[in-house]
Amino acid sequence: MSFMETPSRQALVLFAHGARDARWREPFDRLQQKLAVAWPQGAVRLAFLELMTPDLPACLPELAAAGVTDVTVVPVFFGQGGHLRRDLPALVDQCRQQYPSLRIRCAAAVGESDNVLDAIAAYCVASLVSTPPDAP
Repeated sequence: MSFMETPSRQALVLFAHGARDARWREPFDRLQQKLAVAWPQGAVRLAFLELMTPDLPACLPELAAAGVTDVTVVPVFFGQGGHLRRDLPALVDQCRQQYPSLRIRCAAAVGESDNVLDAIAAYCVASLVSTPPDAP
Protein backbone atom coordinates (compact mmCIF):
# COMPACT_ATOMS: atom_id res chain seq x y z
CA MET A 1 0.00 0.00 0.00
CA SER A 2 1.45 3.37 -0.98
CA PHE A 3 1.53 6.46 1.21
CA MET A 4 -1.39 7.96 -0.72
CA GLU A 5 -3.52 4.84 -0.11
CA THR A 6 -2.89 4.74 3.62
CA PRO A 7 -5.96 6.08 5.38
CA SER A 8 -5.31 8.87 7.83
CA ARG A 9 -6.71 8.68 11.30
CA GLN A 10 -9.07 11.56 11.94
CA ALA A 11 -10.35 13.26 15.06
CA LEU A 12 -13.02 15.81 15.82
CA VAL A 13 -12.43 18.19 18.70
CA LEU A 14 -15.53 20.00 19.86
CA PHE A 15 -14.33 23.37 21.12
CA ALA A 16 -16.54 25.18 23.64
CA HIS A 17 -16.09 28.26 25.79
CA GLY A 18 -16.27 26.78 29.28
CA ALA A 19 -18.00 27.98 32.45
CA ARG A 20 -17.62 27.88 36.22
CA ASP A 21 -20.78 25.80 36.69
CA ALA A 22 -19.96 22.14 35.96
CA ARG A 23 -23.55 21.51 34.80
CA TRP A 24 -22.99 23.90 31.87
CA ARG A 25 -20.95 21.24 30.07
CA GLU A 26 -23.64 18.55 30.17
CA PRO A 27 -25.05 19.24 26.67
CA PHE A 28 -21.53 19.29 25.26
CA ASP A 29 -20.79 15.92 26.87
CA ARG A 30 -24.02 14.56 25.35
CA LEU A 31 -23.04 15.95 21.94
CA GLN A 32 -19.63 14.28 22.22
CA GLN A 33 -21.30 10.96 23.10
CA LYS A 34 -23.73 11.22 20.18
CA LEU A 35 -20.88 11.95 17.78
CA ALA A 36 -18.81 9.06 19.12
CA VAL A 37 -21.72 6.73 18.33
CA ALA A 38 -22.43 8.31 14.93
CA TRP A 39 -18.75 8.32 13.89
CA PRO A 40 -17.09 5.28 15.52
CA GLN A 41 -14.18 5.20 13.06
CA GLY A 42 -12.74 8.44 14.45
CA ALA A 43 -11.90 10.00 17.78
CA VAL A 44 -14.20 12.64 19.24
CA ARG A 45 -12.96 14.88 22.03
CA LEU A 46 -14.20 17.93 23.88
CA ALA A 47 -11.96 20.91 24.70
CA PHE A 48 -12.58 24.28 26.30
CA LEU A 49 -11.23 27.77 25.86
CA GLU A 50 -11.28 28.58 29.57
CA LEU A 51 -12.64 27.68 33.00
CA MET A 52 -12.93 23.94 32.22
CA THR A 53 -10.62 21.12 31.27
CA PRO A 54 -9.23 19.90 29.06
CA ASP A 55 -8.13 22.87 27.00
CA LEU A 56 -7.20 22.34 23.35
CA PRO A 57 -3.44 21.81 23.88
CA ALA A 58 -4.16 19.25 26.62
CA CYS A 59 -6.36 17.02 24.45
CA LEU A 60 -3.89 16.74 21.55
CA PRO A 61 -1.08 14.57 23.04
CA GLU A 62 -3.39 11.57 23.42
CA LEU A 63 -4.63 11.96 19.85
CA ALA A 64 -1.10 12.26 18.45
CA ALA A 65 0.02 9.23 20.48
CA ALA A 66 -2.93 7.23 19.11
CA GLY A 67 -1.79 7.87 15.53
CA VAL A 68 -4.25 10.59 14.66
CA THR A 69 -2.94 12.71 11.79
CA ASP A 70 -5.89 15.00 11.02
CA VAL A 71 -7.75 17.04 13.61
CA THR A 72 -10.80 19.14 12.83
CA VAL A 73 -11.70 21.63 15.55
CA VAL A 74 -15.41 22.41 15.54
CA PRO A 75 -16.27 25.52 17.56
CA VAL A 76 -19.51 24.82 19.37
CA PHE A 77 -20.27 28.54 19.49
CA PHE A 78 -23.34 30.29 18.17
CA GLY A 79 -21.37 32.87 16.19
CA GLN A 80 -17.91 33.95 15.07
CA GLY A 81 -17.18 36.43 17.89
CA GLY A 82 -13.87 37.67 19.23
CA HIS A 83 -12.91 34.34 20.78
CA LEU A 84 -13.13 32.65 17.41
CA ARG A 85 -11.55 35.48 15.45
CA ARG A 86 -8.63 36.10 17.82
CA ASP A 87 -8.22 33.51 20.56
CA LEU A 88 -8.85 30.30 18.64
CA PRO A 89 -6.51 31.06 15.70
CA ALA A 90 -3.69 31.91 18.14
CA LEU A 91 -4.39 28.72 20.10
CA VAL A 92 -4.43 26.60 16.94
CA ASP A 93 -1.14 28.15 15.77
CA GLN A 94 0.39 27.29 19.15
CA CYS A 95 -0.89 23.71 18.84
CA ARG A 96 0.44 23.36 15.28
CA GLN A 97 3.90 24.37 16.53
CA GLN A 98 3.68 22.03 19.50
CA TYR A 99 2.37 19.08 17.44
CA PRO A 100 3.79 19.41 13.91
CA SER A 101 2.72 15.86 13.03
CA LEU A 102 -0.94 16.87 13.32
CA ARG A 103 -2.82 18.63 10.54
CA ILE A 104 -5.21 20.88 12.44
CA ARG A 105 -8.01 22.76 10.73
CA CYS A 106 -10.95 24.71 12.11
CA ALA A 107 -14.54 24.60 10.96
CA ALA A 108 -16.81 27.63 11.24
CA ALA A 109 -18.85 28.05 14.41
CA VAL A 110 -21.80 25.66 14.47
CA GLY A 111 -24.20 28.60 14.71
CA GLU A 112 -23.02 29.83 11.31
CA SER A 113 -24.53 26.76 9.62
CA ASP A 114 -27.98 27.17 8.04
CA ASN A 115 -28.74 23.55 8.99
CA VAL A 116 -28.09 24.34 12.65
CA LEU A 117 -30.15 27.52 12.47
CA ASP A 118 -32.98 25.57 10.80
CA ALA A 119 -32.90 23.02 13.64
CA ILE A 120 -32.97 25.80 16.25
CA ALA A 121 -35.84 27.55 14.45
CA ALA A 122 -37.80 24.28 14.34
CA TYR A 123 -37.17 23.79 18.06
CA CYS A 124 -38.39 27.32 18.80
CA VAL A 125 -41.57 26.86 16.77
CA ALA A 126 -42.20 23.48 18.41
CA SER A 127 -41.84 25.07 21.84
CA LEU A 128 -44.77 27.41 21.22
CA VAL A 129 -47.83 26.62 23.30
CA SER A 130 -50.97 26.71 21.25
CA THR A 131 -53.45 29.12 22.79
CA PRO A 132 -57.02 29.53 21.62
CA PRO A 133 -57.89 32.89 20.07
CA ASP A 134 -59.60 35.35 22.36
CA ALA A 135 -63.34 34.76 22.46
CA PRO A 136 -65.66 37.77 22.03
